[in-house]
Amino acid sequence: MKSVKMWCIGILLLFIMAGCASNETSGEENESDNNKGGVKIGLTLNNLANPFFVSMSEAAEDYADEIGAEIVVQAADADLAKQTSQIEDFITQGVDLILLNAVDSEGIAGAVAQADAAGIPVVSVDVGADGGIEGTVTSDNYQAGVLAAEYMIEDLGGKGNVVVIDGPPVTAVKDRIAGFEDTIKGTEIKVIAKQNGEGNREKGLQVMESILQANEPGKIDAVFANNDPVAIGAEIAQQQAGRQDEFYIIGVDGSPDVIEAMKKEGSSIAGTSAQHPDEMVMKAIDVGIQVLDGESIEEVTKIPVDLVTEDNVASYKGW
Repeated sequence: MKSVKMWCIGILLLFIMAGCASNETSGEENESDNNKGGVKIGLTLNNLANPFFVSMSEAAEDYADEIGAEIVVQAADADLAKQTSQIEDFITQGVDLILLNAVDSEGIAGAVAQADAAGIPVVSVDVGADGGIEGTVTSDNYQAGVLAAEYMIEDLGGKGNVVVIDGPPVTAVKDRIAGFEDTIKGTEIKVIAKQNGEGNREKGLQVMESILQANEPGKIDAVFANNDPVAIGAEIAQQQAGRQDEFYIIGVDGSPDVIEAMKKEGSSIAGTSAQHPDEMVMKAIDVGIQVLDGESIEEVTKIPVDLVTEDNVASYKGW
């Protein structure tokens, strides 16, 4: 009888020990999840005057809140010195991860190197950057240029005069222009003017005014703008010059403003290669956490774009 009692006590102790071990394991898993969620992120964006970056900022904050991370969002206002200072501040604050939307892909290299030296991984979002980044998450910007060019080739029958309004010295813009120019090679479409619209509406308007003054009515068939704010600025200049029936404009972004403009009767904005800034920044956060967890990542992750025209604008979901 005594041996039976001892056997029962032994079995009971085994159950208690198993329960403790289970609770301990569960606690370790919860602690791991909390550590992952407790990541502090610094995000520096080119500017917050562009709806594209506003969408990115809002999506980053919502996603960080969803996964339990802390995020600090700063706008560099297209100022390299300001963005450099912001990265230095992030280092001082002891962030775990920096997401960088570079003002100047080459010029920001020194600040990226400082973060790297401090052991803080930097992931580029939207545009690439020099200096030792871990990876880049961007739209397929080359595809954006290709889609715009293909539209013009088909619409113009493979011949005509086009204007290209370039942008800031960042990889995203360079890829868009390269995609456009590579695609029109071998056709009779000629670029008769190419100027820097600096990525904003006001400069886009000024540049288009200058181009219109230099080219007589009837000479321009289409305009490729590096982003939607520039496309809208170009359309305003066109309207003010009374040449709205002469040519159409293709932008890049798929922004709410350009979609609204496209839906208006008589708009000369014929299309936009639509990006997905919310998906892009959320993916960048995921990639950054993978780096922190010691996982391998792709050097460049590309988010596909879609050409929105008057034929499909009604079904476009937007940002």
